[in-house]
Parts: sequence; C-alpha cells; structure tokens
Amino acid sequence: MRNLSVKTFQYVSSIVIILYFFTFAGCNNELERLEDYLVEFATVIKQGTNYIFKLDNGTILTPAGSVNFNGDTGDRVILNWIPTNDNIVNINSVSAIYTGNIQNEGYPNLYVNDPVKIQSIWVGGEYLNMILEIEYHSIQHSIGVLRDMESQSTDLYFAHSSNNDPEGYPQIMYASFLISSLRNTNNTTHMPFNLYINTDKGIRHFQLTLK
Repeated sequence: MRNLSVKTFQYVSSIVIILYFFTFAGCNNELERLEDYLVEFATVIKQGTNYIFKLDNGTILTPAGSVNFNGDTGDRVILNWIPTNDNIVNINSVSAIYTGNIQNEGYPNLYVNDPVKIQSIWVGGEYLNMILEIEYHSIQHSIGVLRDMESQSTDLYFAHSSNNDPEGYPQIMYASFLISSLRNTNNTTHMPFNLYINTDKGIRHFQLTLK
C-alpha cells in the first residue's frame, strides 16, 4: 500500500457541492450575491506545461488562465471551479488527493483494517471515490483497496493501517481508486462489486456498480 500524507482540505465535498455565499452591503442590508462555484473530484490531464481537468461525467474543463498546481496525467484532485457558459472555466483551487489502483495481490496477507469513519462513498466514472475520517497525529497512514481473487463474486476490501500513529485528532481523508480493471469481457456495461470497510462500528458492506 502507498503511504498517505494526511491533509485537511478546506472544502469538505460530497459528490458535487454547490455553495452559495451572501454578504450584506451597506447600511440598507441589501444582499450582494457572489459567484456560485462547484467542488468536484476530477482527473488531471497534463498538456505540456498546461492542465485540463476531466470530471467523472466526462466533461472536460479548460482553465481560463494559469493554474497553481503541479501534477501529472491521471492524478485525482478536488477541483473548485466557477461555471461559465462554456467549458473554459475559472479555477479557484486545485487540491491533490490520494490516487490508487485495485491491487489483485495481497489479500488476505496484506490486509490491515484499522477502523475509519465513513462520510461518503460513491462510484464516479471509472473511479471509486471516498471521503473518510481518521484519527491522525504525526505518522503517515497507509491505505489501499485489495481484491479477493479467490472469491466467485467481485469482492474488494479497503485496507487501512495507522502504522502505530499515536492517538491524535480527527482528519478528513480523500481517496480515489481507478476501478476500470474490474471490467470483464462478459459484462462491459454494468459491473457490480462488493466493498468491505472496517469502521468504528464494525464492518460495513457496500454493493456498488461500475457502469
């Protein structure tokens, strides 16, 4: 499993969050409406020194100007952007998140299931997306998704090791796993799978579908 540097992002997102902010202007208490913006998971596409971003619904967003970001094609990010009448958009911020793949080897020998709290789990495009809460102090945690290759069904297990991190405080963790490898020749349009995650309340079982 790859190491995860735990970070707290300013934006706690679900599948798509639309935030509206209003400010009071002057002593007449008239409302001044600021621009709406969206916060979504997206995939990075690097073109030379420039970046474009692909949303999980397939939409390609081209930044109107330079982007304060350093990454590679295939990286997953939380994208804060302002909608426009076309797909050339203003980007408020780009925050890198953990990006991984399904591991076909290692279960059950490498399966460590230190508990997490679940905020949101969903399939978007070719990705399994997660917003989780862990207790973090100072040591990097490790995460991964392992597939049970002996199972007759498609069973995935979320692995999480605290690596003996001392007792700390809650941190939000974002992760996105490419799951296109789950497709097979007999079922290319809808691929159901099971996901098992150990939480502070025990093992949770999710039945999901890669479309």
